[in-house]
Amino acid sequence: MAEPRSTASRILVLYYAATAVFLVLDYFAGINVRLAFLEAHPLARAAYYGFCFACLAIMMWRPEWTTLVSAFESLVTLIALILGMAIKTMVVTDRMIETGAGIVTSQEIINFMLAGSIAYLSWVRGLNAIKREIGL
Repeated sequence: MAEPRSTASRILVLYYAATAVFLVLDYFAGINVRLAFLEAHPLARAAYYGFCFACLAIMMWRPEWTTLVSAFESLVTLIALILGMAIKTMVVTDRMIETGAGIVTSQEIINFMLAGSIAYLSWVRGLNAIKREIGL
């Protein structure tokens, strides 16, 4: 019999299940809070949604892999968020100069806070669980 999921594991699975809600908000309501850092790259955004659904499928198939899968995905998300935000804030484009448009949109800030917080939680939880498993 499988062990029941911990509260943290349930939260992570629910977050990945909420990818469906984020996808509907993004494509049908124009509100992109999950993957705003990929707003300018529609194919990469669609692929990342697919990647999140694949992570959910693996977590549902093998609950004991939830920590490892979420730690890996969170590392990918953190790297993408940090690089995306760094590029947006450090590289000034002609359009920004011509229009006076802001460097970072409110959707990108919300995305950075939401995805970054969950990714950080998942990453720290994953590292701690992995350390426990190897006896550190």
